[in-house]
Amino acid sequence: MTTDQPPAGEPAPKKAAEPSGVDLARVALRAAKEQARARGDAAQQKKQARRGGLRSGARADGRDPMALGAAINRLLNERGWETPAAVGGVMGRWPQIVGEDLANHCVPEKYDEDERVLIVRCDSTAWATNLRLLAPQLVARLNEDLGHGTVKLLKVNGPGGPPRRYGPLRAPGSVGPGDTYG
Repeated sequence: MTTDQPPAGEPAPKKAAEPSGVDLARVALRAAKEQARARGDAAQQKKQARRGGLRSGARADGRDPMALGAAINRLLNERGWETPAAVGGVMGRWPQIVGEDLANHCVPEKYDEDERVLIVRCDSTAWATNLRLLAPQLVARLNEDLGHGTVKLLKVNGPGGPPRRYGPLRAPGSVGPGDTYG
């Protein structure tokens, strides 16, 4: 008897996130471009073989140097790094996106690509509350800039306090009262 559920005592396997329609379209477009490029390369190799091998000429071919920007864009497309690179650009342009006043008090820390969550840290709880109220408009603005569905949630963290100290005297390297009883 076979079932889709794991035996008792074993944790259920994590299901991989299903790619959305936009992601599937990007993958299909990338595959089609690679196939077309491969067909073009094969045709050019046949043509060169008929002519007697590789020749240097006045026209551009695959051996010519490539501009740095074009090489970086090609690398991003081949590796599927378009979204992380776009989010990184947003983090660099944070003051222009949210405004100088908000950018002076709130800083983007991390983007979780799997869950599509942007984590932002604020320097006070008042600014964190303000940003939580503005989160829907900010998510809409980010998705307008990056593409629909890139950011689903804006997680706002308040200021982190200093590490808690136990007692007035501290031994170097100690982590508190629990480190003597271990």
